[in-house]
Order: sequence, then C-alpha cells, then structure tokens
Amino acid sequence: MGPGNDHGADAGGGPVGVRGRELDAAGVTDPWLRAAYETCRRLNASHGKTYYLATLLLPPAKRPHVHALYGLARYADELVDDLDEPDPAALVSWSAQFLDDLDHGGSTHPVSAAAIHTARTWDIPRETFEAFLASMQMDITVTEYPTYADLEHYMYGSAAVIGLQMVPILEPLDPRAAGHAQTLGEAFQLSNFIRDVAEDLRRGRVYLPQEDLDRFGVIRADLAPGPTPPQVRELLAFEVARTQSLYAEAEPGIDMLHPTSRDCIRTAFELYRGILGAVRCLTDASVRDANERYLADRFPGGRFALLARVPVVSNETLSPDLQNPATRLYEWEAPVNESIAGGSSE
Repeated sequence: MGPGNDHGADAGGGPVGVRGRELDAAGVTDPWLRAAYETCRRLNASHGKTYYLATLLLPPAKRPHVHALYGLARYADELVDDLDEPDPAALVSWSAQFLDDLDHGGSTHPVSAAAIHTARTWDIPRETFEAFLASMQMDITVTEYPTYADLEHYMYGSAAVIGLQMVPILEPLDPRAAGHAQTLGEAFQLSNFIRDVAEDLRRGRVYLPQEDLDRFGVIRADLAPGPTPPQVRELLAFEVARTQSLYAEAEPGIDMLHPTSRDCIRTAFELYRGILGAVRCLTDASVRDANERYLADRFPGGRFALLARVPVVSNETLSPDLQNPATRLYEWEAPVNESIAGGSSE
C-alpha cells in the first residue's frame, strides 16, 4: 500500500539507501509502515522542497517523523486546495477517520499510519491534529478574513499547531521554545500567503485581511496575475513588515532547541524569510514567482546547488550520508507518488 521502490528494497521489504537508513535509525521495522513513511517522504521531497531541504539537516532518526507530519498536512491540504479536482467531502470524512484512527493507534491509510505512529512515538497532543483539521475544513467555506484577528484564528490550526507538533521531535531545552515555534509557524504561513496571493485567488480565497485591503484601497481584482498596481505593492510591503516582525519574535527560539535541531530550523528560517525579500523587490512580476526567483538568484545552478550550499551549516555538522554529493542529489530529486498528491512546491 506504499509507493513503489524505484531503487529496490532492503531485507525488511522497505526502501534502501539513505531513506532505509533513516527508517532503521528511527526504529521503524514493519515493512508496510516503512512504505507508509516513504509515501510521506516523497510528498515532502516533491511538494515541500524548502522544508525538505531543511529536514535533511536533522539526525536521520528524526527525519521520517518530520516527513510524516508534512505528509499529513500536505494530503489534507490537497483535498481542499487542488486546483483541478478538490474534494472537500473527502477531507471531512478522511479527517474524522484520521482522528478515530489516532484514538485507536493505527490506520490502513499510509499517510495517516505514519502520522499516527509519529504522534504516538513523540506524544504529540491530539488537540493539535484537531485544530489543524478544523482549519483545513474552514477552507471549504471561508473565502476571506475580515480582520487579522480572524486570520490568526485560522493560522493557529493551519500553521501554529504544526510548530507545536514539531517541538517534541526537535527536543527543546527550554519550555519557552514552544511559543517561539508557534510564532515561527505563523511566519511561515504568512510568507506563503504573501507569495501565493494570485494562486489563492484562483481558488476563490484571499487570506490577506480585508481590513488591510481596505486600508490601501485594494480590491480583489487588483490581486490577479499581471502588472502589480502601486496600491498592491504598498499592501504587500505592509504584510511583509508584519511578517518580518514575527520572524524576529520567533528567532530566539532556535537556540532553545537541542543542538542537533538548530541547523534544520535555522535553514528553514532563512529560506522562508527570504521569500519576503523577493516580494519586496516585486515590480511587474507576479507574487507567485517570488520564491522561485529568490532561490534562483541566491543559489544559481538549480536544486543540487541549493542543497549543496546551505549557507548556515558547516559540512562537519552533517551526517556522513549527507556529506556525499551523490546522495544529496538523489534525495533532492526523489520522485513522488502522483496518486497521493499534486500541486505547487513550498
């Protein structure tokens, strides 16, 4: 029930190479559960490239658990956000089944199975999954947010709780790290909202608060792809400044994590915050292209160069499998099971 193994299988029936060693390190031995974790890893590698890059800087034993949380979030998001075939009814039924499976400790759905195993391994609270799925279901009917406070309510479930889910895996040394992780989740989410304005509009949604649009005289039509009107640039500058303040608030939490977790979060921090720098430079380009331009300008040479030249990490901090350039390229270009999810990269 997991994806096909394009590079063979190990003695336990699971994937080989780097991914197999990660599962071995995490103590995942059941062949079907290994395949379930591999499904989530492929979702992360294909659809969350920025996040996946950062995850490779964690100890191997922790990576599968982060992939599982990403896989869950991505799968739910695609059920409601797919531009071609959204299935909100499936989101509602799958969400209910997931929570029931979580209570019983297992699932026949590969993404759910990996996420539930991760939740039980790290004692991740059930309420964080409830809040996340509730926000995903808000996307079925809610198309705009009158105030920033309204948006914060949505982001608690869509982003802040994902930071809270990550905290046990990152092993904080200070209990205050949880609050910083929650804020960083919101900063990541707002960065994506700013970048994806035009794409979200195609889904009929505007996440930027209506009170902000009104403040700068922006109407929905101004947010469509094409030349960026001056009032939209002013609106985006305002949203960028707000999001930068969240990054500043969240940053002290990085040093409150276990030393083996800091490089991962610092890299994600720098890459996501870089989206805002690209947006500030917009002239007539679409907001949706901001992240791609930022990465292309900062890391010429494509995906391999991006992974090989993480600026905040010394080679000595990497595990031996990541110090091998061939392994890095293999991991970064990993295929995805297209039957599980599709869509844009983050």
